[in-house]
Amino acid sequence: MAVPLHPLHTTLEKPQRFNNPFDYESHPLCLLAADEVKLFVASQPELLADAERGKMFGVLIVEKVPSPHSPLSTPLSPLSTLHSPLYFLAAYSGLLAGRNDWPFFVPPVFDAQQPDGHFKQTERLISSLTAQLVQYAATESQPSLPSSLPSSPPPSLSSLRQRRKQLSEDLQLWLFRQYRMLNARGEEKDLVDIWRDYHRSPRLQERFPLPPGGSGDCCAPKLLQYAYQHGLRPLAIAEFWYGTSPRGEIRHHGQFYPACRGKCLPILTHMLKGLEVEESPLLSTNPHYWKDRLPILHIDDAVIVVSKPSGLLSVPGRIEAPSVQSLLTEEYGPVFMPHRLDMDTSGLLVVARSESAYKHLQQQFYARTIYKRYIALLSATLPPTVPTKGTISLALRPDPLDRPRQVVDPLHGKQAVTDYELLSAHCASRFHRDALPLVSLTPHTGRTHQLRVHCAHPDGLGIPILGDNLYGQKDRRLCLHAAELAFVHPTTGERLVFKAPQPDFLSD
Repeated sequence: MAVPLHPLHTTLEKPQRFNNPFDYESHPLCLLAADEVKLFVASQPELLADAERGKMFGVLIVEKVPSPHSPLSTPLSPLSTLHSPLYFLAAYSGLLAGRNDWPFFVPPVFDAQQPDGHFKQTERLISSLTAQLVQYAATESQPSLPSSLPSSPPPSLSSLRQRRKQLSEDLQLWLFRQYRMLNARGEEKDLVDIWRDYHRSPRLQERFPLPPGGSGDCCAPKLLQYAYQHGLRPLAIAEFWYGTSPRGEIRHHGQFYPACRGKCLPILTHMLKGLEVEESPLLSTNPHYWKDRLPILHIDDAVIVVSKPSGLLSVPGRIEAPSVQSLLTEEYGPVFMPHRLDMDTSGLLVVARSESAYKHLQQQFYARTIYKRYIALLSATLPPTVPTKGTISLALRPDPLDRPRQVVDPLHGKQAVTDYELLSAHCASRFHRDALPLVSLTPHTGRTHQLRVHCAHPDGLGIPILGDNLYGQKDRRLCLHAAELAFVHPTTGERLVFKAPQPDFLSD
């Protein structure tokens, strides 16, 4: 098989640190490598048809380690490696045109597709048991029909079901044990141990006893595994979508996306050990940094209204970082959060200073009598088929394998409704050289990522918000701002109306 190591002929400088796969701006070297992958796929008719239906591809920039005995975790001198040749590896998620062994790309971590291998043989046995169950069930429901079964009594349906279930569970466990993932320190763990180490608490282990199906077959684990196995130092990684977007998800052809969290977060947490990885640039863990950047627009005995900056959590999360709630609690005593904004979203937030005020505001949110209006800068011109004013109604639900990403699901999702209006077709921005559309968004429901999905989905505006790293393309920040907020004061009964200061993504 051809070696899937491709030289990069460029004078571009390599990055100083490996990028965070879950929060990154694509390095120019990754852009160059991705263009070569797109050209290759477009030149292969047997791959192109399947790829155009929608497929995630990934690229990994690498360099060769000078000595085969040098551990990957040993840093190289920038001067000694300034002109070292660079290469890239390419991968696709899952199968491509029914195969996992196309020569241009890295091989799978474990090949379960061999016809005579243990996985396929056991899979065929499970399929035969399923066929027997169907046949026996039909025969037992029609006892008067002549029997074509052997003279010896058949196994009971319950014993067949139990055997099939046990075979399936054993096969899944066996398969996960075959995925033995390396890291830059040379340590090796299979997927079962990786999952148990990552979900340490009994509650999480009960909830996530084994990895989801398909774990280990995404782009990033395949790329890093090949690099470690062949003495290559990873420098930068990126994943991009090729082809048509799935109906429920939001994927745009050629755009780059973070690694999925449901399958890849535990795996990459292990595989990145030994590499110098960039921290997320969006989050500062210094409380003093945020204290000077959290304007208070109104404060009394019942409520506080603040203008939250982008990059600050609303409430404490799984990471150790300041939040609006923790900063205000430190300054004013315990506070309660009747609603919240995404970390990346800026703008108006009302905070309760007592439980009674909290319950009063909560009831207003449930009754949908609180008025909220947002402004958003879109990443491209609106299609002419989209009216300048209207209502978007799409049912949303979480993607369990890639939280907090939301998908559109008319059958199982919860309805989300947003009124929109185009405020300016050509609005100047500090973050983009071109003038872009500025839209007003008024949500009537409060679903997670509602406005982001309604902008990006083809059945909504069809254009992601500028800087949306989940549903569009990462930029300096998500250009979404809670601009207006109106509610009834919990103790005075007065209706208060607030307007936020202009966001930093708009030009003066």
